[in-house]
Amino acid sequence: MYLIGELHRGGQERQLYYLLSGMDRATYDPAVVVWNCDDDDFHVGRIRALGVPVHRIGGSTRLGKLTAFRRLVADLDPDVVHSYSFHTNVAASWATAGTRSIAVGSIRSDFVWAKHGSGRLLGRLSARWPAFHVCNSFAAAAEVRRSSSRFAPRRCEVVPNGIDLVRFHPRPLEMHGPPRILGLGYFRPVKRWDRLLQASRDLWLHHGCDHHVTICGGGVAHASLQRLALLLDIADRVTFLDHVDDVTGPLAASTFVVLTSELEGCPNAVMEAMACGRAVIATDVGDVRRLVDDGRTGFVVPSGDHDALVDRLATLARDRERCAAMGHAARRKAETELSLERLVSRTLNAYRDAGWKPPAPSPDVSRGPLIAPTTQP
Repeated sequence: MYLIGELHRGGQERQLYYLLSGMDRATYDPAVVVWNCDDDDFHVGRIRALGVPVHRIGGSTRLGKLTAFRRLVADLDPDVVHSYSFHTNVAASWATAGTRSIAVGSIRSDFVWAKHGSGRLLGRLSARWPAFHVCNSFAAAAEVRRSSSRFAPRRCEVVPNGIDLVRFHPRPLEMHGPPRILGLGYFRPVKRWDRLLQASRDLWLHHGCDHHVTICGGGVAHASLQRLALLLDIADRVTFLDHVDDVTGPLAASTFVVLTSELEGCPNAVMEAMACGRAVIATDVGDVRRLVDDGRTGFVVPSGDHDALVDRLATLARDRERCAAMGHAARRKAETELSLERLVSRTLNAYRDAGWKPPAPSPDVSRGPLIAPTTQP
């Protein structure tokens, strides 16, 4: 059973969809429970199309929802209840108390940021319970180990994000014309797209590099980013796009991809760029350095180092052959390390570490491997 806060268009929702789509349904019988659900939410229909039931929790108060969720756990009697949102961790722990079900929590971004962002009480409780957490980044797991607070999980296992290598496949790189720089991610302060806009100005003023920037995501900072582009006098070379469900188009049109975040876990945008054969310039946050091999598949720059960001932008903007070589290397790394098969197998291994006993293999060998090939609608 997977408990998640909502099923909108975010990265954690996409990773849950990937996990479910990669599971062998002849062996495993998953269900999804949504804390705050609307049938129109983006991933509701997609998950149901996989044949996975999606349950909404009734109740108008937090206590009412907790009670309803505990009843649902008792009715369905799952082997594992995996909270896929940080702020629902304690609910998974409470609902499984006294049952045979094993509760697993999640840390899907920066650990300290997740605690603070969930509120003083809920953040502490969800950091401590369940006792076993799955982190999607080694950086978050390291934060847990360094924590001296009692409000931290006793054990955590790292399961990096995966990427659909069929949907995100290499696209030809345009070798002529001004470079097209792409940023992928919501327009939120933590993404620090202001850094990319300021770097774009200096790329033109101090390096004389003609270029165009597209930032695709939408969000609360849209208007402020547009004002900044006007203030920097680069509005004619920047395009802001709202969220699009299929980013393979913008990726195919890009020369390389840039991520300027202040905080990350295991960023989907970097993996998507790698899978599409694009070089990446990214700030050294979360597990970026594990994803991007500095100087080989892209560049990693210190967070907040404006001069380093501009320098790396100029390097790739002037060398299309290097962009192509880095993109090829990025795709090879994605194929080796970021497949959905690895996401599923590592998740199941984490459940074993938490105490789950997997079902015995079926004697029907004609079914093939436990993890079925992934398809993307």
